[in-house]
Amino acid sequence: MSKFPHKLILLILLAFALPVGISLTYAQKGDVLIRIGVTTDVHGAYFPADWNTGKQIPGSLAQVSAWAREQRKTLGENLILLDNGDLIQGDPASYYSNFVDPGKPNIAALILNFMGYAAGSVGNHDIETGHPVYDKLAKEYKFPWMAANSVKTGTNEPAFKPYTIIYRSGIKIAVLGLITPKIPDWLPPALWTGLEFLDMIETAKVWTPKILTNEKPDLMIGLFHAGFDPTYGQERADKPLNENASRLVAEQVAGFDIVFCGHDHRSWNLRVAGPKGDSVLILGSESRAVEIAVADISMKKNGKNWIKSSITGTHQQMKNFVPDPEFMTKFKGYIDTVQQYVDQPVGTISQTINSEDDFFGPSEFTGLIHRAQLELTGADVSFTAPLSFRATIPQGPLTVKDLFRLYRFENQLYTISLTGSEISGYLNYSYSIWMKTMTGPDDPMINMDQQADGTWRLKNAYYNFDSAAGIDYTVDVSKPAEHMVTVLRMSDGKSFDPAKRYKVVLNSYRASGGGNHLSRGAGLTKDEMVKRLIIASDMDFRFLLTGWIRKQGTINPVQIHNWKTIPEAWTVPAARRDAARLFTGK
Repeated sequence: MSKFPHKLILLILLAFALPVGISLTYAQKGDVLIRIGVTTDVHGAYFPADWNTGKQIPGSLAQVSAWAREQRKTLGENLILLDNGDLIQGDPASYYSNFVDPGKPNIAALILNFMGYAAGSVGNHDIETGHPVYDKLAKEYKFPWMAANSVKTGTNEPAFKPYTIIYRSGIKIAVLGLITPKIPDWLPPALWTGLEFLDMIETAKVWTPKILTNEKPDLMIGLFHAGFDPTYGQERADKPLNENASRLVAEQVAGFDIVFCGHDHRSWNLRVAGPKGDSVLILGSESRAVEIAVADISMKKNGKNWIKSSITGTHQQMKNFVPDPEFMTKFKGYIDTVQQYVDQPVGTISQTINSEDDFFGPSEFTGLIHRAQLELTGADVSFTAPLSFRATIPQGPLTVKDLFRLYRFENQLYTISLTGSEISGYLNYSYSIWMKTMTGPDDPMINMDQQADGTWRLKNAYYNFDSAAGIDYTVDVSKPAEHMVTVLRMSDGKSFDPAKRYKVVLNSYRASGGGNHLSRGAGLTKDEMVKRLIIASDMDFRFLLTGWIRKQGTINPVQIHNWKTIPEAWTVPAARRDAARLFTGK
């Protein structure tokens, strides 16, 4: 009997009669109100409970369904649901449908069709699932799945729908879909074979005038799976193929009323000036359906034309909504099936491990990943990063669900060739985005900034904080960025040779250029990265890890004491302070 739904379903049925707080912005008398609710970066958070505990989580599509059902009581068809990509990766609920039981209709299509979505955009993590998954999904959706700048190789023909037209109360709404073009820098070519990803701005300059001229919409919407900040990750806003070009499109391409952005997992609600001085509303939201971006458009009829009286944006928190009982009843069988899958035993772990330890030195959490990667491949050196900000694997039996916390992504395992000097460059780049140069014992060590509310936030993505195993090294945080790491020796006692080529194991995201460690750190061109590949796994690393643990039976995590931060008189107290700031807010 599955523990996931039953306690929660009782809670849902008891609580459904309770009033739900809904913030409505009503149109002025005589106006027509169109409300657009957008989910983005859901990452498989379809159902409202944690697979381990059965306790309700802050957001899920089950809660979005409850919100939408309540909205439709007053708005009817004038509520429009859109999804902005990265829907089908990151959770057992999505993994099971994608890879364990792919012969049946994809659960994402069943859910979004049930909820009445009008359109969606494709995300980079959707492409990461591979052609068999996303090609099938595109056919199963009962709405357009869009990415105008993803074209068939050697042509300008879109591989997905470029845009769609939605009619509500006689109002004609155009929605253009775009995807971040950086996929070739992150994913192995086999996952996107036959596709090219064009610049977002240039693509919008082609399609937007066509839409405005040929369709003459009353409202023009951008649904872009790309972030707001074009300078994120030390990028330049004027560089082609910018990863996060949503704001740039709004500023440089005339005609948009609203641009919904995604990919960066950030909450945005602001206006920018378009090229003709007009105002464009930009909305984005946090990931995993914790919140949704909501746009209210008030339209007034003037003769044969519709005039926009007002356009406003808000965010709706899903923790305030009881999961939709009809949704839960509809998908109860699937929930039970996935719960049985994730409860399968894999092995035993001899002690509790915690990902929070990864940020300040060698830890049992990443040490376990390093050990598995080295033993599975026979490589000389392993690179890996903490893939969960806060995750605990308790001592005792290990099940499939534990492995989703241990390793979140469906990356393949790659072995490549790097020289000793390239390894040093790689690590220096990694620690330059991970740690700050300290001038004294009172400085922060971790590269993070204090926010306006007093909390602290990492300046860069923690999944790019790669450490190494197989070599011994120090990280001197008194030195300038990109000059902190000194490799002392191989961990087996042999000398480390800057000129020698070593076998290095890492995930497919990193081996394809993700995070820029191989380009900015090791100094490799894209072509050179391809040439350096020795072998790639057929299956994702989590699948391989499952087999490795089953073979071990009981695994004994240990800290691999192969690196440390210095001077320790500074870094030891700094680590304690930084841990409190990051994880307790103090």
